[in-house]
Amino acid sequence: MPLLATNTFQPNFLFRNKHFNTLYRFLFSKRTVNFERERITTPDADFIDLDKATVQSDHVILAIHGLEGSSKSGYIQSLTEYANKHGFDIIVMNLRGCSGEPNKLLYSYHSGETKDVKHIITHIIESYNYKAMHVVGYSLGGNMILKMLGELKDNYPQIIQSAVAVSVPCDLEASSIVLNKGFNKLYQFGILYTLLKKAKYKLKKFPNAGIAKDKLLKVSNFHDFDEYYTAPIYNFSSAKDYYRRSSSKAFIKHIRVPTLMVAALDDSFLSKSCYPFQEAKENNHFYLLTPKFGGHVGFYAGFRKKKNYWLEKEIVAFIRKHNFS
Repeated sequence: MPLLATNTFQPNFLFRNKHFNTLYRFLFSKRTVNFERERITTPDADFIDLDKATVQSDHVILAIHGLEGSSKSGYIQSLTEYANKHGFDIIVMNLRGCSGEPNKLLYSYHSGETKDVKHIITHIIESYNYKAMHVVGYSLGGNMILKMLGELKDNYPQIIQSAVAVSVPCDLEASSIVLNKGFNKLYQFGILYTLLKKAKYKLKKFPNAGIAKDKLLKVSNFHDFDEYYTAPIYNFSSAKDYYRRSSSKAFIKHIRVPTLMVAALDDSFLSKSCYPFQEAKENNHFYLLTPKFGGHVGFYAGFRKKKNYWLEKEIVAFIRKHNFS
């Protein structure tokens, strides 16, 4: 029954506010990380940009950001800084269209798309001499890796020794509902702004894509964006079909890699159904850590820098525990 103790994260008064913690991480967690970029050509003649921060280790962490994030996201840079100091190379996978340059094709990425992650893992295995790999995903990136590991079941590459997923909306439909309520509409508006900007660019570049442009331009929430853009682009019958087939929750029972999911109980992005307590009880490979506070990919304890590595410490500690090579 891998349900972990939840009282190790004790933020100060201000950081017990879920929105303050979420926004503080987003606005003020920038680090100075020098990445080296590598561009990978995909089997469909597109590209994916990898950003690498290496310390000549033979152990690597593959990190995947959340919706409309990138290697510039504060949580990615914090992990990179901390993991490098503790002896791990970092390779950040910028999802298609998120590295600062539009990708070449009509489609880019979505919450349940795992082919690109599998392709990058294969590339790392074939191109580098790492003894061990660990995969870390945040929010949408976390949903991707949970779904991928569930799809692979016992057939995962043995170089992958552990995985960590943070603040995962593992029930996508329920998450889309809570994100369209109250203060969450502010987050939704900000993310939709960039999604719609990219969608309009794609429609201009691919005018015969078959997208209902008049409906798309009126979109004001994630459900409608997924109904009128994501679903038709990726051959889902509807937003509901997309959510059902892409949510990672149903795949957790099949995971065989030691995997940690970290989700604050006050995460306003997550519905009650996004906390897979039963799945953790029934799968000895899946660990669930649910601190009372933390917000969405926040987990800051205070203003002093040394107080702001609780999440990174938990990630690296779990990885080290399952690092056997």
